[in-house]
Amino acid sequence: MSPLCRSISDTELAVLKALWEVGEATVRDLQEHLSVAGFNWAYTTVQTLLNRLEQKECVASTKHGRAFRFCVTTTRDDLLHRELGDLAERVCGGAALPLVMSLVEHTRFSKVEIKRLRDLLDDLEQPSKKKSKRKPRTHSLARRSAR
Repeated sequence: MSPLCRSISDTELAVLKALWEVGEATVRDLQEHLSVAGFNWAYTTVQTLLNRLEQKECVASTKHGRAFRFCVTTTRDDLLHRELGDLAERVCGGAALPLVMSLVEHTRFSKVEIKRLRDLLDDLEQPSKKKSKRKPRTHSLARRSAR
C-alpha cells in the first residue's frame, strides 16, 4: 500500500467500500451507488472525497471522454493491515499482542474461524520450516469484533 494511503476518514472509507463493490466508476455512478446505500451526498462531495483519496494514492483516475473514471489502488487487506498497525502504534505503543488478545477475548468465533486461528499460530511456531505456500488469509477478526 502506498505510504500516503493512510488516515482514511469514515466518509473516505465509505467511498472506498463503494468502489470495491462496483469496480471502476465515474463520480456520477459512484454518487448513485452511494445514494442507494444511504449516503445522499452531492456530486461535488463525492468528487471531493475521490480527489482526496487520489491525493492519498488510494484511488486512481483516467479520463474517458468528458468524465473521469476512478478505481481503487489498494486492497481491503492492505487497508486493514495499515489501520490495525496504526491502532497498535497509537494505543499499544506498537505492540500487536494486546490488540490481538483483545480481539480474541471479545469476539465469538465459529469452529472454522478457531481452526484458522490455530493454523495461523501453527505457521508462526514453525519459522525454520519452509514458509507455507498458502495464500495469505483474509482475517475477519477486526470486522467481527466491530459488530
